[in-house]
Amino acid sequence: MIQVEALTKRYGATTAVDGLTFTARPGTVTGFLGPNGAGKSTTMRMIVGLERPTSGTATVGGRRYADLPAPLHAVGVMLDARSVHPGRSAFRHLLAQARTHGVSRSRVDEVIATTGLESVAGRRAGTYSLGMGQRLGIAGALLGDPETLILDEPVNGLDPDGVLWVRGLVRSLASEGRTVFLSSHLMHELSLCADRVVVIGKGRLLADATVTELVRRSERASTVRVRTTDPDLLTKAVVGLGADVVPHEDGVLTVRGASVDEVGATAARCGATVLELATEGGSLEDAYLHLTADAVQYRGGSPDGAATGTSAGGVR
Repeated sequence: MIQVEALTKRYGATTAVDGLTFTARPGTVTGFLGPNGAGKSTTMRMIVGLERPTSGTATVGGRRYADLPAPLHAVGVMLDARSVHPGRSAFRHLLAQARTHGVSRSRVDEVIATTGLESVAGRRAGTYSLGMGQRLGIAGALLGDPETLILDEPVNGLDPDGVLWVRGLVRSLASEGRTVFLSSHLMHELSLCADRVVVIGKGRLLADATVTELVRRSERASTVRVRTTDPDLLTKAVVGLGADVVPHEDGVLTVRGASVDEVGATAARCGATVLELATEGGSLEDAYLHLTADAVQYRGGSPDGAATGTSAGGVR
């Protein structure tokens, strides 16, 4: 289990992480989300002792990372898959890691097989593609058979088969009762593999909830499109829920302020015949964009070249 309590990190006048509190629990895949510069990598680095907090605590299994007697067996970490000596083979790199914790050579062979690196294990890491490098980083995280996994962008650079493999891997590890904590910018992928998500912006906690809870919040804020043979009847009933309704031609209504389930149930109660019913929005990505709308530090320009936002200094 990972416990973060009132965690704060300042670099001079810049506050990278600001009073952050959350828990990643065993048996759960916890996604870690936030815009670039939100403080995700800084938080992960503090959890594994690579940065010292200005205040607050971060523990793994109830201990600071620095106090773990055998860190590789307690927590597997991949923060930068490319931080491998380019002239060393994958096998030699993993064997060197294994010897620091008394891990057997057979376990090295096992994680190489698990991550699909058998055919290239003898090649120098510097010749690896981005996706192969990711697999090697994951192999290193799995080496000590740890109870906790911390993975920063594990699917970055992987092909579709690799993405599916990572999804299955993290779900399998969680099903064994392990704690899996991972960051990703791929909202769709997180919605398929994560149980909970922690969302931060400008170093502060914006949300800590299950994926289902966040999607439901997004559905409530999204637009529902319904086509009915009884638009006046359904409009009156839906307005009674406190929702806003905009009528269109051919019996089409757009509804904001009620979920698709609520609109459908209301139509059934009032006897309005529904011909089409769909949600326009209502996803983890929608929820994330809504939560982080005021926390984005770097915005691209609009198609006509005009800036759509301002840039501000920050840390990832």
